[in-house]
Amino acid sequence: MAAHQLIVGGQRSGKSRHAERLAQRWLATPGHQVSVIATAEAHDDEMRERIARHRADRPEGFDTVEAPLRLCEALRTQASPRRLLVVDCLTLWLTNWLMPMDGAPRLEDWRTECAALQQLLPSLTSPVIFVSNEVGWGVMPMGSGVRAYVDELGRLNQLVARQCAELTLMVAGQPWTRPVLTERELDTGLTPAMKHNE
Repeated sequence: MAAHQLIVGGQRSGKSRHAERLAQRWLATPGHQVSVIATAEAHDDEMRERIARHRADRPEGFDTVEAPLRLCEALRTQASPRRLLVVDCLTLWLTNWLMPMDGAPRLEDWRTECAALQQLLPSLTSPVIFVSNEVGWGVMPMGSGVRAYVDELGRLNQLVARQCAELTLMVAGQPWTRPVLTERELDTGLTPAMKHNE
């Protein structure tokens, strides 16, 4: 099994930049490749500008694959032992399923895709860095739809974290990384202190 990593944090916390730094280190080894699996959809001018900025900021040598919905298919297609995959980001992937601009939420399809992701990750030949937002620390949203979205993202982050070797929390551009604990370790109270990465 390849070692996966989840990077979470708030808006503008440095999540994508940290993922790019890790990917650049991977790319420094001869023969290694990096593919960014981008989940954003350009529905308006602001999002188009944001996507263009992200593309321009990515280091040379990064391939980009668009996968606003079919993330599992993109992961399978791009997987290779010498290729690092960067999924940026899970938050927008969920948004595309539950808050589509062109129709009703596709909750059942989303849950099917989530189950497929859970099955795929243990056997995937590529290491994957997942980027996601942590949106559950603020005031509880008023609308039931937004509350459902926040809950679903929390469940998604937990599902992905359980398949990862490391979890990084980004705060003000600084990464705090720790190993992901197994269910047994969590049940027995083994919670090592968070390690601050310089």
